[in-house]
Amino acid sequence: MRNTRVGVGIGLVVGALFLQIPAAAAADESGLDIRSGNGSPGSTVTVSTEACGADVTYGKGESEVAGSFHLFEGESKGVLTGRFTVPEGASPGTDTVTVKCPPRTRVTDTYELTAARPDGAVEAGFGDSKDTTPQLALGGALIAAAAAGWMVRLRQRAQRDRT
Repeated sequence: MRNTRVGVGIGLVVGALFLQIPAAAAADESGLDIRSGNGSPGSTVTVSTEACGADVTYGKGESEVAGSFHLFEGESKGVLTGRFTVPEGASPGTDTVTVKCPPRTRVTDTYELTAARPDGAVEAGFGDSKDTTPQLALGGALIAAAAAGWMVRLRQRAQRDRT
């Protein structure tokens, strides 16, 4: 009976994986490979495609957020690659990228734009974040005070037990 349950469980897992294959294959039908890194303002986005054909060496791209950019043949024959930078004032959401190449090929895809991530340390009011001496001194003092309080409590408990 136990083997039957294990077999049914394995069958369900394998079946669920097989149902995912068509969705994964359909997910990349646009023909564009957009690598946005973190996709935040100031980051560089790389767009590459094989949809233009092996004999095409140039293409034009346009991002709704960043404007136009050019695609040139990269290291591999038939692969056009271009880059653009997400402007600093870009708001989170989606950006649509369109690539056009001769004779009449047009490919469109989108990617996610995220909010800008903070750069550097968080200042919490103890001075420069690179100088950790005050923080270490304060932390050491707090640990010493806690140890002293623990020792006083142990001593009082020992005196109570004597009486």
